[in-house]
Amino acid sequence: MEMERAMRQGMTPMFVAVGPAVVGLLAVADTIKPHAREAVQALKALGLDVVMLTGDNARSAAAVAKEVGIERVLSDVLPDLKAREVTLLQESGRRVAMVGDGINDAPALAQADVGIAIGAGTDVAMDTADMTLIGEDLRGIVTAIALSRATMANVKQNLFAAFIYNILLIPAAALGSLNPILAAGAMALSSVSVVSNALRLRRFTPPVAASR
Repeated sequence: MEMERAMRQGMTPMFVAVGPAVVGLLAVADTIKPHAREAVQALKALGLDVVMLTGDNARSAAAVAKEVGIERVLSDVLPDLKAREVTLLQESGRRVAMVGDGINDAPALAQADVGIAIGAGTDVAMDTADMTLIGEDLRGIVTAIALSRATMANVKQNLFAAFIYNILLIPAAALGSLNPILAAGAMALSSVSVVSNALRLRRFTPPVAASR
């Protein structure tokens, strides 16, 4: 009875025995990180599918997933099979970002398109990952993804601006219909516009603010 209750609450029950007799029951559970639910909801708002990949038993994993708002759970996954689960997602056409903090997560972090380690995690995880969050606030994942999207959009805008100047003005200069002084000014204006557009990233505001 107590064991069932513990498992429904996301805990892992362990029996205590003295000789052949069972004398007690311990229930242990990982503490859900603060702001985990907020981070999950923000990731969904960015259009991302959030999947829990864990070695915990199905009941414990389902209880935690329900509390933080994750619908898809892959439980009872052995450490050496986590990377395989990431590979299966990639083979289905997904680009996968893996978030982990333990030694067991290292192979999956390496296999993922982007590996994200928690700053308070193990050295192995941080060495394997592509990036490491400062601290344990999971909202930092949201900030990282949103900032990367804003940066890529900015890069594309800058490339467009640089190309449009050249496409429009190089033919005019080659045909002699553009004064050299004006051509030099246009080139300077191109550089200024690209730099000014890039500086807009300094005003980037994350969807959810992570604590520092």
